[in-house]
Amino acid sequence: MRNDTPPEPPEFTIGELAARTGLSVKLVRHWSDLGIAPPAGRSASGYRRYGPEAVARLDLARTLRDLGLGLAEIRGVLDREHGLAETAAVHADALEAQIRTLRLQLAVLRSAGRRGSTAEELRVLTELTRMSAAEREETVRTFVTGALDGIDAPGYREALLAATPDLPADPTAEQVDAWFELSALVRDPAVSAGLRAMAAYAAEHSPSVHEEGHVRAAERMTDFWVRRVSAAMAEGLAPDSPSADDVVGAVVAEWIPTQEGTAWPAGTAPRTDGAGARGLLLAQLEMAADPGVERYWQLVCVINGLPVRPGLAARGEWLMTALRANPAPGALAARQEALYASAPAGSGDVREVSAPLRPDRIVETCALVLGEVGKLVAGVGPDRFRDPTPCADWDVHALLGHLVWENVMWAGLAAGAPPTGADNGPGADGNSDADLLGSDHVAAFRDAAAATLAAFRRPGLPEERFGPAPGWRMVEQLLIEMLVHGWDLARATGRPTGFAPDIADAVLPSVREIYGSLPRTAGGSFAPERQAPHDANGNDRLAAYLGREV
Repeated sequence: MRNDTPPEPPEFTIGELAARTGLSVKLVRHWSDLGIAPPAGRSASGYRRYGPEAVARLDLARTLRDLGLGLAEIRGVLDREHGLAETAAVHADALEAQIRTLRLQLAVLRSAGRRGSTAEELRVLTELTRMSAAEREETVRTFVTGALDGIDAPGYREALLAATPDLPADPTAEQVDAWFELSALVRDPAVSAGLRAMAAYAAEHSPSVHEEGHVRAAERMTDFWVRRVSAAMAEGLAPDSPSADDVVGAVVAEWIPTQEGTAWPAGTAPRTDGAGARGLLLAQLEMAADPGVERYWQLVCVINGLPVRPGLAARGEWLMTALRANPAPGALAARQEALYASAPAGSGDVREVSAPLRPDRIVETCALVLGEVGKLVAGVGPDRFRDPTPCADWDVHALLGHLVWENVMWAGLAAGAPPTGADNGPGADGNSDADLLGSDHVAAFRDAAAATLAAFRRPGLPEERFGPAPGWRMVEQLLIEMLVHGWDLARATGRPTGFAPDIADAVLPSVREIYGSLPRTAGGSFAPERQAPHDANGNDRLAAYLGREV
């Protein structure tokens, strides 16, 4: 007889179910107790029996568990309390957040290892990994709003908030380092004060609305003056010299059109290059010259993956010094022309001078100083070449090169053939004088000094006019250079500094007259005057006046 009754679905013992799913009996029992794979019934002896659906439920449960879902979530999916697609999407978002955290932790650990971080630094870096993107953003937002509290500068505020740093999901070690530094920077009251001062200035002078056009114009202006100043610095152009006036004029001419719409006090709006325009540009540069705020912007760019503008401090100081020294077009040149056409300071009529600077004696005075400096040069061995000197940018080797260069330059001027091109003296690195020294620095200085004296001893040179200045003024300038840099060499090599004290005393009034009005700020040729000891010799007093620590 035919039997059409369908066969009973197979039943599995807990051991058989574990074997089919690849799970341990203990885990199957635990999940079964939680309702993830409940038994279909029990045997006559009371043992659990499972139907074929238990295999499917356990396979899905294992998959979801491997993806990180909790057991309660897994049961909700299996019991159709939650849709599988919805649950997977939610968990995928959670997993993505976890991956971002792990990547950040990896970057932090690599940064800590590379930096050799202290325990405190590692604690701060670890806090970074616990912060959400929103929390990191809020840290910077709180800093900005706190610094600008009470200042009506919406345009400036918008620009700052628009550039809030956003650490990427997979940051580089450099970006982690930048955030670590930024987290300390935003707690620095000095940086907050600098940001506040700029905001107050912007509130008084700048547009009230943040506009990309203004930002782009400011960036183009910055690029322009940085290029011009960088070129001037590469040429060795002193910012407190009349030669810097052309650079200042070009920068001011480019800057004036960018000031349209700026709220200047009545009658002060810059329209042409002049004392007013230069004063206003200097005020802007002084306000912007805050190293902490500049560093803040650099770190923001690093974190946001944007190009970082190189530090502008040195070039900014050069331009500010040039503006202070050249407050109006041609002003410094006119002053120096009048000065160089005059007699030595305090001498009255040049014919009455009996000091070592008298025109008929000044060349021989220069010869005496060159002889003393030559002795200092001869006492320097190659083992001292890399020693530091009072001239911050020069080691002993560079200083020796400069001493030779000064003689080459002034001898050329006296002969009507000033050095040009690659012969224009020491560069910013202090190494471009290597060809002047050759393999024998003593001979190089001796030969250069002899050529200088030969040019200076040409009959009639002290009275001959070189532009507005008489020749003896040119000799005086070399004399000053040798006294000052000879002192630098003596101090750097541990030799006595008083090698020509009476001559240094005699030349000090002229030095005060020539350099007394020049700015003594960073970027200038001379540091602020120092106090010389009461028993200082003449060389020391001269060096102290020109900013050396005696």
